[in-house]
Amino acid sequence: MRSPVTGPHLPVIHGRTERFFTTVAQTAQYLRSLWSTELTDVSFEVAANPSAPLPPGEIPRWSVNVSQKRIVLFRVPIQRLSRLHVDDEIHRQMAIEECVFRAVAEFLGRRPEELGPERFHP
Repeated sequence: MRSPVTGPHLPVIHGRTERFFTTVAQTAQYLRSLWSTELTDVSFEVAANPSAPLPPGEIPRWSVNVSQKRIVLFRVPIQRLSRLHVDDEIHRQMAIEECVFRAVAEFLGRRPEELGPERFHP
Protein backbone atom coordinates (compact mmCIF):
# COMPACT_ATOMS: atom_id res chain seq x y z
CA MET A 1 0.00 0.00 0.00
CA ARG A 2 1.30 3.45 -0.86
CA SER A 3 0.61 6.76 0.84
CA PRO A 4 0.03 10.07 -0.93
CA VAL A 5 3.15 12.07 -1.76
CA THR A 6 1.79 15.18 -0.06
CA GLY A 7 1.13 13.47 3.25
CA PRO A 8 -2.01 14.12 5.23
CA HIS A 9 -4.74 16.33 3.88
CA LEU A 10 -3.64 19.95 4.14
CA PRO A 11 -6.05 22.88 4.43
CA VAL A 12 -6.54 25.09 1.41
CA ILE A 13 -4.33 28.15 1.47
CA HIS A 14 -6.35 31.36 1.28
CA GLY A 15 -4.56 34.34 -0.20
CA ARG A 16 -5.23 38.04 0.16
CA THR A 17 -7.07 38.23 -3.15
CA GLU A 18 -9.43 35.39 -2.24
CA ARG A 19 -10.10 36.94 1.19
CA PHE A 20 -10.83 40.26 -0.54
CA PHE A 21 -13.42 38.68 -2.85
CA THR A 22 -14.99 36.79 0.06
CA THR A 23 -15.23 39.93 2.22
CA VAL A 24 -16.80 41.94 -0.61
CA ALA A 25 -19.32 39.16 -1.31
CA GLN A 26 -20.28 38.73 2.34
CA THR A 27 -20.64 42.47 2.92
CA ALA A 28 -22.68 42.89 -0.27
CA GLN A 29 -24.94 40.01 0.79
CA TYR A 30 -25.44 41.59 4.22
CA LEU A 31 -26.39 44.94 2.66
CA ARG A 32 -28.69 43.23 0.16
CA SER A 33 -30.49 41.57 3.06
CA LEU A 34 -31.15 45.01 4.57
CA TRP A 35 -31.83 46.94 1.34
CA SER A 36 -33.27 44.21 -0.88
CA THR A 37 -35.58 46.48 -2.88
CA GLU A 38 -32.96 49.14 -3.57
CA LEU A 39 -30.15 46.69 -4.37
CA THR A 40 -32.13 44.34 -6.59
CA ASP A 41 -30.14 43.53 -9.72
CA VAL A 42 -27.17 45.63 -8.59
CA SER A 43 -23.93 44.10 -9.79
CA PHE A 44 -21.01 44.06 -7.33
CA GLU A 45 -17.72 43.64 -9.17
CA VAL A 46 -14.04 43.70 -8.30
CA ALA A 47 -11.33 45.12 -10.54
CA ALA A 48 -7.64 45.32 -9.78
CA ASN A 49 -7.40 49.06 -10.54
CA PRO A 50 -9.44 51.83 -12.15
CA SER A 51 -9.19 51.66 -15.94
CA ALA A 52 -10.02 55.29 -16.72
CA PRO A 53 -7.36 58.02 -16.66
CA LEU A 54 -7.26 59.73 -13.26
CA PRO A 55 -6.47 63.26 -12.17
CA PRO A 56 -3.11 63.55 -10.38
CA GLY A 57 -3.24 62.60 -6.71
CA GLU A 58 -6.64 60.94 -6.93
CA ILE A 59 -7.00 57.17 -6.70
CA PRO A 60 -10.58 56.01 -6.21
CA ARG A 61 -11.39 52.93 -4.16
CA TRP A 62 -14.66 52.22 -6.00
CA SER A 63 -16.82 53.29 -8.91
CA VAL A 64 -20.61 53.61 -8.86
CA ASN A 65 -22.86 53.68 -11.92
CA VAL A 66 -26.50 54.06 -10.87
CA SER A 67 -27.97 53.85 -14.38
CA GLN A 68 -26.19 50.53 -15.04
CA LYS A 69 -26.83 49.29 -11.46
CA ARG A 70 -23.15 48.59 -11.05
CA ILE A 71 -20.66 48.98 -8.19
CA VAL A 72 -17.00 48.21 -8.86
CA LEU A 73 -14.49 47.97 -6.02
CA PHE A 74 -10.80 48.42 -6.83
CA ARG A 75 -8.82 45.79 -4.98
CA VAL A 76 -5.26 47.15 -5.20
CA PRO A 77 -6.02 50.70 -3.96
CA ILE A 78 -8.16 49.36 -1.12
CA GLN A 79 -5.54 46.84 -0.03
CA ARG A 80 -2.42 48.93 -0.50
CA LEU A 81 -3.52 52.48 0.23
CA SER A 82 -5.65 51.93 3.32
CA ARG A 83 -4.06 53.52 6.34
CA LEU A 84 -4.66 51.10 9.17
CA HIS A 85 -3.74 51.94 12.75
CA VAL A 86 -3.24 48.20 13.32
CA ASP A 87 -2.19 46.11 10.32
CA ASP A 88 -3.75 42.73 11.02
CA GLU A 89 -6.34 40.52 9.37
CA ILE A 90 -9.40 41.94 11.14
CA HIS A 91 -8.48 45.57 10.40
CA ARG A 92 -7.79 44.75 6.75
CA GLN A 93 -11.23 43.11 6.57
CA MET A 94 -12.85 46.13 8.21
CA ALA A 95 -11.19 48.45 5.66
CA ILE A 96 -12.70 46.40 2.82
CA GLU A 97 -16.12 46.35 4.48
CA GLU A 98 -15.97 50.12 4.97
CA CYS A 99 -15.33 50.65 1.25
CA VAL A 100 -18.28 48.41 0.35
CA PHE A 101 -20.52 50.35 2.75
CA ARG A 102 -19.35 53.69 1.35
CA ALA A 103 -19.81 52.58 -2.25
CA VAL A 104 -23.34 51.31 -1.56
CA ALA A 105 -24.14 54.51 0.34
CA GLU A 106 -23.03 56.54 -2.67
CA PHE A 107 -25.16 54.32 -4.93
CA LEU A 108 -28.23 54.84 -2.71
CA GLY A 109 -27.58 58.52 -2.04
CA ARG A 110 -27.32 57.94 1.72
CA ARG A 111 -24.74 58.12 4.47
CA PRO A 112 -22.92 54.86 5.28
CA GLU A 113 -24.19 54.98 8.89
CA GLU A 114 -27.77 54.75 7.59
CA LEU A 115 -27.17 51.41 5.87
CA GLY A 116 -26.43 49.24 8.88
CA PRO A 117 -26.06 51.34 12.02
CA GLU A 118 -24.99 48.42 14.19
CA ARG A 119 -22.37 47.27 11.66
CA PHE A 120 -20.72 50.39 10.18
CA HIS A 121 -17.91 51.74 12.35
CA PRO A 122 -15.41 53.81 10.35
